[in-house]
Amino acid sequence: MADRLVRFFTTPPELLTRTRQLTPPLDARHDTAHGVLLMQILVIGATGYAGRRVSAALARAGHTVLGLTRDTSAPAAHALVADEITAVEGDFGKPESWRDHLDGTDAVVHLLMDMSDPIGGDQRLFAQLLAAQERDGRSRHLVFTTGISSYGRTGLPLMDENTPGNSESPIGFRFALERELAASGLAHTVVRPGFMYGGPATTSMTAQWFAAAEAGNPVFYGDTAKRWSWVHVDDLADAYVRILDNPAAVDGETFVIADDQRLTALYMQRTAVRAAGHTGEIALESAEAGGMMQLAADQDELVTSAKAHRLLGWTPRHISFTDAPVRHYLAWKAAQPVSTR
Repeated sequence: MADRLVRFFTTPPELLTRTRQLTPPLDARHDTAHGVLLMQILVIGATGYAGRRVSAALARAGHTVLGLTRDTSAPAAHALVADEITAVEGDFGKPESWRDHLDGTDAVVHLLMDMSDPIGGDQRLFAQLLAAQERDGRSRHLVFTTGISSYGRTGLPLMDENTPGNSESPIGFRFALERELAASGLAHTVVRPGFMYGGPATTSMTAQWFAAAEAGNPVFYGDTAKRWSWVHVDDLADAYVRILDNPAAVDGETFVIADDQRLTALYMQRTAVRAAGHTGEIALESAEAGGMMQLAADQDELVTSAKAHRLLGWTPRHISFTDAPVRHYLAWKAAQPVSTR
């Protein structure tokens, strides 16, 4: 925790001058030994791949974490409780089912994309936060998650927080949502993660590769020369902890969070399927054949996290998926449901 004390007291003056003058959360408390603001945080998407790791990391950092879940009796909710997270019931698509969880909350971490209504769902979240602020005068800091595939095809060798996205990207609407959030007046920070790997890899591209390798039919979709930036899910979680150590210092900021891997996606997939025991060929298909998300990622997506290094003191501890592919495969394998047959 000593490094957080340094970060808290050494925020660059030029950044502090750009932050809003926020009313301190009413019930937030200071860890006086480490200079960290401890808060009650609602995590939306807490039972998901990144959400589970982010929630656990925030709880370990001393925050009171509420994890939103549709069913508090489900195994995924029990897993949250085992990580010292309070499971609270609600369906993100039905704001009336979770808006009361905003009471007493100092920050909200949003890690969910509602595929049934990805634009409307997030707009309703902004509206609920504004209504809660109007109701009780409490400023809640929103950490809003998008992703590097939102950039689309830019033709640039390296992208950062200032790179404008391609409006023709299938998920370019996420950048439009970022702009709506900035215009709303809500206290917020935006996180754009790279492609995630590690742990159970539930929604990671690597999970698809492992499963296809076990089934004996791995397929690579799209441009075989494309390269993506990656991040281990625990390194990503650390970035959220650092943001919420002192959220007022990064109010209105956007951070790209990824490591420095520059390998082709095809090489990464080949490494993954070999780790899973597949020795045959990988079939090649068009990006369109893989669906919207494959199409959205069918280009180079290389980013730099220099801003996160500079302002958050964030550095990835995991260098590359290819350093321990068998370990990552075994972690994914151990997380799979046990067959009853």
